Amino acid sequence: MEVNALTWVITIAVIIGFFFFDFYSHVRTPHEPSLKESAWWSLFYVALACIFGGFLWLTWGEPGNPHQHGVEFFTGYITEKALSVDNLFIFALIMGSFKIPRKYQQKVLLIGIALALVFRLIFILLGAAVIHAWSDVFYLFGIFLLYTAIKLIWNEVNDTPETDPQDMKVIIWLRKVIPVTENYHADKLALRLAPEAGKSRGKLALTPLVVALVAIGMVDLIFALDSIPAIYGITVEPYIVFTTNAFALLGLRQMYFLLDGLLDRLVYLPYGLGIILGFIGVKLVLHALHENNIPFINGGHDVAVPEVPTVFSLIFILVVLTITVIASVIKSKRDEAQGAIAPQWNTAKTTGEDWPSSA
Repeated sequence: MEVNALTWVITIAVIIGFFFFDFYSHVRTPHEPSLKESAWWSLFYVALACIFGGFLWLTWGEPGNPHQHGVEFFTGYITEKALSVDNLFIFALIMGSFKIPRKYQQKVLLIGIALALVFRLIFILLGAAVIHAWSDVFYLFGIFLLYTAIKLIWNEVNDTPETDPQDMKVIIWLRKVIPVTENYHADKLALRLAPEAGKSRGKLALTPLVVALVAIGMVDLIFALDSIPAIYGITVEPYIVFTTNAFALLGLRQMYFLLDGLLDRLVYLPYGLGIILGFIGVKLVLHALHENNIPFINGGHDVAVPEVPTVFSLIFILVVLTITVIASVIKSKRDEAQGAIAPQWNTAKTTGEDWPSSA
């Protein structure tokens, strides 16, 4: 297999095609997806990713390691999928904060995820250019991931509350510069207000759905700052970096509705993700030392340190996620047996059109 311009064009076209298919087959008509619908389509996109990974496994390798890129894809996909599940906590918080009716949440999620993929593609290409120009950037990637891992675990230990999405500066600014309607108007993103006296046309105003959409897009953009360095710690192939992100995001909307209500039970997931990010951060620093060019480190020469094989990374990530999930389930069942009530992240269960009074 050769990754050239035509490969990129075909891949991006297929990904865009899936987003359009998703919109016209499921999102165009507002409805709350059933658990069965969400489960089947989640499995479909996971199976699709596995088929694509199998294709890379069979057709794209390196001398002496014919399955190298296939292993890299599966390792990166599992990592990005796990990080995406963490995004769902914030998505649920945003939906609840803006009180978005359940039947309209699909549209907000799909458009937000599509925009996030565009931003991530830009980040991926920029990252590839920086790595090509300055290989020691892996030091910065590694240190940043280690900082992120420590901060993630620290916030979890101290039960640091999430920032209210309505207090985000970009949301406050958006409301100041563009009129936002007080109520939802079906699933419309914008509409014209009644014209003022003496004017033939009313002002164009956004609906609260757009405000929530911007919040989701900004949050996912922030998450990309973690996920892009993480995936570059697994592979330096921009094509694999992009496709792992694309496949992880493709089924994210369905997974949101599948896991909604179960998210609060994954109490140890942040710890698991912190361990994974820390592990990849260490791996990046070791890789940077192995190809060191910084003068004040070993005189600018390579440092003889072991590098972590991709296969070991795959096994480590799978083991951490498995232990995290099992431990979370055990704790949740034990808490329920003791009479604990799990918190509800997404409280927007109604189908009404009311907009929060804070708007």
